[in-house]
Amino acid sequence: MTTFTAYVEWDDEVRLFVGVVPGIPGAHTQGATLDELRDNLRDVLELLAEEGELSADEAPRFVGLQQLEVAV
Repeated sequence: MTTFTAYVEWDDEVRLFVGVVPGIPGAHTQGATLDELRDNLRDVLELLAEEGELSADEAPRFVGLQQLEVAV
């Protein structure tokens, strides 16, 4: 088993949670609930692994997130 970290945000326009696994091309999806999003992300990662697009050796190492304040 390999652990992946997903970045999750809420999209007001489509009213869904959107998840992305940084560093894994194609590893993004959405869901109406966080549970649905988690299941969908797991399905995407498993599909990428089955297609040979993902291996445990290539999994990015999550370090952390930083929030920045910028005047816009």
